[in-house]
Amino acid sequence: MYYKGYYHLFYQYNPKGAVWGNIVWAHSVSKDMINWISLKPAITPSKPFDKYGCWSGSATILPGNKPVILYTGIIAKKPKPGYQVQNYAIPANYSDPFLKEWIKPDDNPIVKPTHENVSSFRDPTTAWFNNGRWKMIIGSKHNHRGIAYLYRSRDFVKWTKAKHTFHDKPDTDMWECPDFYPVSTCGTNGLETSTLEGGVKHVFKVSLDATRFEYYTIGTYNTIKDKYYPGTTFVDGWAGLRYDYGNFYASKTFFDPGQNRRILWGWANESSTALEDTTKGWAGIQLIPRMVWLHPSGKQLVQWPIHELESLRGDRLHQTDVTLNKGEMLEVNGITVAQADVEVTFTFSSLDEAETFDPEWSKLPSENLAMEICGIKGTKQGGLGPFGVLTLASKKLEEYTPVFFRVFKTLDDKHKILMCSDATHSSLNKKVYKPPFAGFVDVDIGKKKLSLRILIDHSVVESFGEGGMTVITSRVYPTLAVGRNAHLYLFNNGTESITLEKFNVWSMNSPHVMN
Repeated sequence: MYYKGYYHLFYQYNPKGAVWGNIVWAHSVSKDMINWISLKPAITPSKPFDKYGCWSGSATILPGNKPVILYTGIIAKKPKPGYQVQNYAIPANYSDPFLKEWIKPDDNPIVKPTHENVSSFRDPTTAWFNNGRWKMIIGSKHNHRGIAYLYRSRDFVKWTKAKHTFHDKPDTDMWECPDFYPVSTCGTNGLETSTLEGGVKHVFKVSLDATRFEYYTIGTYNTIKDKYYPGTTFVDGWAGLRYDYGNFYASKTFFDPGQNRRILWGWANESSTALEDTTKGWAGIQLIPRMVWLHPSGKQLVQWPIHELESLRGDRLHQTDVTLNKGEMLEVNGITVAQADVEVTFTFSSLDEAETFDPEWSKLPSENLAMEICGIKGTKQGGLGPFGVLTLASKKLEEYTPVFFRVFKTLDDKHKILMCSDATHSSLNKKVYKPPFAGFVDVDIGKKKLSLRILIDHSVVESFGEGGMTVITSRVYPTLAVGRNAHLYLFNNGTESITLEKFNVWSMNSPHVMN
């Protein structure tokens, strides 16, 4: 949240080790979301209503600029993973811009499960206000049906459950970390969470415990029935749209009133083993904050790194109109490629060489179709593509993480654009999880141009395809391509020649203040 000139990040944290457990709300503040001051934890287990853990939740700014936190407390270890209730906390001193002290009133818990699944009842959302009441939703499940329960309150303390669910879907299992917010149908500005007037659609997002991926739909919020209805063109389930087709989970958005934008922030866990996490002393990171808005088509959201990130840019390499023929690679020199910001625009003169989209692929699981195709094809020679960037590569290519496009032609003479971030060859460490993450890019290929931005930070590769239409994050742990021994290449393994119309790479400096 944003309060008195500072961004506040609260995050799930284990102060006793680099494995899950002993969960508290850690707390950091920042002026720019780049440099962070670490404060003492805001909420720790101390009461009967959170004795065994202070789990996820959300912050809401009440009238008078008064923040309040809603969070899940664990009151018993059984049934696993814990008996869950909902609590609130308020600042001890509203005049403190750092909000270092928080109070947990004794009238907690404010929401207790009645007929709900007590061990799957968590993660209250940021609340919104309409029709004289505050509203919030809580993620849950019944059998294998994912559920978002709706609660209403006049005073933010006494909450009443709605007779109907806010939204639910069979065969999706537990809905963790739900998020619900409005987006403008025109322009990139964000909207305050209670906004209903003007051109507005609503986004509903859940984190799927069963798949460890998230999906979202865009639809309509019926304020009379207090129900959410996804648009009819959206897949409401495991095969739906994702913010990020890679290592990205438990995301949350908030409205930034200072710059009228909605910020999306997601968590990336590790791909290494628990033993390796313990050895290095930490596990799990927050990715770069992203601005998020509705694409003009209304078919999906668009994401882009916050502009404050550009303050870390250092030395730049700039080139234009460089041609890569079949099998050619171009190394990028003079840049700290293990910590870099890459922007490149690819152009090509013809679509004739596009490979045929195999009809047999339609039999693959729809929720992971792109990932399956990327696993089958990889960077093997193609027609129009694969072309892209080899990140965190060792000198002899024993290790590399390619981020690339492949263009396919379907039987009805249309085109499908596959974007991959393939960690298969990212590390010689055989214990690391190395998936070929991928997604499709829904863009008109007729302009014969595709763009890519990649943020590289040692073990993180965040990739934004076509201006943020498709985003993929990979966690990779090379053993050779580390620090100064990492290399960066542009490549083309397609028969169609590719032109680097515009190519910029910046060395990225570290923030001045980090946790």
